[in-house]
Amino acid sequence: MSTVSVPTPQPAPADIPDVPIYRLSVQQYHDLLRQNTESDREPVELLEGWVVPKMGEDAIHSTSVDLTIDALTATVPAGYIVRGTHPVTTEDSEPEPDVLVARGSRRDYAGRHPTPAESALVVEVANSSLRYDRGIKRRIYARAAVPVYWIVVLAERCVEVYTDPSGPVAEPGYANVLRYADGDRIPVVMDGREVGTVAVAELLP
Repeated sequence: MSTVSVPTPQPAPADIPDVPIYRLSVQQYHDLLRQNTESDREPVELLEGWVVPKMGEDAIHSTSVDLTIDALTATVPAGYIVRGTHPVTTEDSEPEPDVLVARGSRRDYAGRHPTPAESALVVEVANSSLRYDRGIKRRIYARAAVPVYWIVVLAERCVEVYTDPSGPVAEPGYANVLRYADGDRIPVVMDGREVGTVAVAELLP
């Protein structure tokens, strides 16, 4: 385990459309999803009001997501559930983290997605998505005060653990970040209490 300073990624240059564009609220996004059948929907998520295509998964990414779900399911106590690739609803976004640990039971979320206040831990598995996971995703989770955020960095065979979110400030972020290398064990903290540990190696293909 080591303390690490992760630089804030700079936005990638992009062409600005020369036609009017606008952001969607979470409610408008939900309305848009309801207008399309499941088979017609493109894989997208709402990030800070923008509808963003989701990156495709390769086999390594998918395996790491499954391994992370297995490890956390074996570790978190009763009263929490582990969800894979399902949304969490914030004030201005609806990201779909690779793994989410939420309070309650699965039936609690039959009619809605968990909120940040109900989310104890979110995990993103980064292969081609590392810039987004350290950038806009980290910003969204910190603004929403998700207490613990992990990034499984496949290329570096490590896990970055972010804690102490800023909440809704001008430049949201996490005050603390630790890097756990292959061979380390990560404390699993639920609502400020360590409930167990998982080995980094358990999360890596």
